[in-house]
Amino acid sequence: MSSISCCELSEWMDSNALHAVFDVRERGEYNARQISFATSLPRSQIEFRIAELVPNRDIPLFVYDEGGERAALAARTLAELGYGNVAVLDGGLAAWEREGRPVVSGVNVPSKAFGEKVQHEQAIPDISPEELKRLLDANSKIVVFDVRTPEEYGRFCIPGGLNVPGGDLVHWAEALKQQPETKVIVNCAGRTRSIIGTAALKRLGLSNVLELRNGTMGWVLAGFELETKPNRQGPPAPPGSRAKAVDFALKVAKEEKIGWISAEGILAASARKDGGLTYIIDVRSESEYESGHIAGSINVPGGQAVQRTDDFIAVRNGKIIFVSDRCARAVMAAYWYGQMSFRDVSVLQGGIQGWSESGRELARGAEQKAPLGYEQAKISARLRKLTEMQSLIREPSLAILDVGSSPDYKTAHVPGAKWLSRGWLEEKLPHHVPQKNSPLLITCADGRQSVFAARALGSIGYANVSVLDGGVHAWHAAGYETEKGMTACWSEANDVVLSPSITGDRAAMQRYLDWEVQLSAKTAARPDLQGLKPS
Repeated sequence: MSSISCCELSEWMDSNALHAVFDVRERGEYNARQISFATSLPRSQIEFRIAELVPNRDIPLFVYDEGGERAALAARTLAELGYGNVAVLDGGLAAWEREGRPVVSGVNVPSKAFGEKVQHEQAIPDISPEELKRLLDANSKIVVFDVRTPEEYGRFCIPGGLNVPGGDLVHWAEALKQQPETKVIVNCAGRTRSIIGTAALKRLGLSNVLELRNGTMGWVLAGFELETKPNRQGPPAPPGSRAKAVDFALKVAKEEKIGWISAEGILAASARKDGGLTYIIDVRSESEYESGHIAGSINVPGGQAVQRTDDFIAVRNGKIIFVSDRCARAVMAAYWYGQMSFRDVSVLQGGIQGWSESGRELARGAEQKAPLGYEQAKISARLRKLTEMQSLIREPSLAILDVGSSPDYKTAHVPGAKWLSRGWLEEKLPHHVPQKNSPLLITCADGRQSVFAARALGSIGYANVSVLDGGVHAWHAAGYETEKGMTACWSEANDVVLSPSITGDRAAMQRYLDWEVQLSAKTAARPDLQGLKPS
């Protein structure tokens, strides 16, 4: 097992070399404190996400935890999956902090800090919730564009708001220019996407656009009601405006010196054998992506691509290629990545349309790949069919363990099951089940996490481990009863970080907004964040 000192890791992170830094703790731990520009990859997600995050298995990977055992276990998993250049940070996050090296709190910090930087430096105009409410009540000429994802919008929105995911705003620029008397209000849940969306429209020449200060959270904190479960889909941009978006994009690409790449160039970049790495990011909607996309590309709709850079671009200094139907949305994503100092960013010339017209094939449907190592782990797992359950669960010494996500466990689990995050499995289970020959039944939502958990338990000596085939989904489909709630937890349920806009916790909303606003001041004071150079 290789290790790396804090000084050596810092030198890597300041270099132009390809590498990735992963925080393998739970998402909640990462949210509380993390190394600047590290990517969150909890142990339970390694097999499910690493192939997308690091397609080239020769690239140096550095993993850390708080200074415990999880990083070494994660490194072993990565090595088993074929990643041959993995090192563990000596002393973990604790050692990093003792040396006074930069840490941050929150999720998607690079993108959110960048949003605050844009707001501060470009003086992005905004409107308060109170003023917006007054204009809406007065039936003023106003349109509210909600730039969140359709899923987020489907929960609630500003009354009368229309869902136009952030990347699609470029399609509306010409139509909005033709209505200068109409105020255009851009909102998200908090601040970042509305700031970037407003700034994008201003970059395209609009002057009648404002961001809603603090988004839906600000609206709630001002005492106003949200419209829940809006029964409408986002409207398509007028055809003429969509066509004009290409002209806007070409102008931006020329002014900002955004690079283009041909289909042949993409194929050549993807086939490199010299240790390079290329991310192909398709910024169209999920439905557009599923109707036809370049095999191996990642679907991250435009607004999310800017909002969550660290969630998808784990390897620094790699090549990033943006793809859309023609070029408009891809150019705008590339523009923002250039502003964030990503060094090697380009756009597919002609987009998906050009790719298809050149005779190259498109993949259909969602990219559904089995987790790395799943088939091999499944071979060694002792799968239990539902027909065996009645006799099995009667065993008095049987322990039922759910290793899925805490929200899944809360929604439904096998009666009597205890919840334990897979990330803590090897460290915490021996305290609860000290006898290695005790019968264990492992479950999760669909059975996949259970297979990996069973293999891990076998590696530390547990000899009587079974897996519920098909997981809780199969259990429920067969008509068996399930329990709800966090009824019995053997580790802290901090594997998921929910936005305050979802939980409805007003105090948490205010803390979150205060944190976002303060990022601007922290960015100005922090050398490691000033340039926001993630690659």
